[in-house]
Amino acid sequence: MRIEDLRIFCIEGKIKWSLHAMKRLRERKISIDDFINCINIGEIIEPYPDDYPHPSCLIFGYTTSKQPLHIVIGYDKTVIYAITAYHPNVEEWELDFKTRKET
Repeated sequence: MRIEDLRIFCIEGKIKWSLHAMKRLRERKISIDDFINCINIGEIIEPYPDDYPHPSCLIFGYTTSKQPLHIVIGYDKTVIYAITAYHPNVEEWELDFKTRKET
């Protein structure tokens, strides 16, 4: 899956919001607009093609207020599955927020 395809799904409103995703967004004060903005301006930084039940990926982008954001989504050929979202931690990520620090 390409980020461009995911952006089209967003435009078409083809996102399924899991209870887990909605709970994490609320806990972390991340809006649905922030989640969608991350897809619209972000990039896939870690693909997980073998995830079950659907391939998934980690996307790095920004909130509408320009704060770094990571989201995890699953996808098939018809819809995006919102899994989670979080603000990346500098203890775990390099300053580009795209590269995991080695442990």
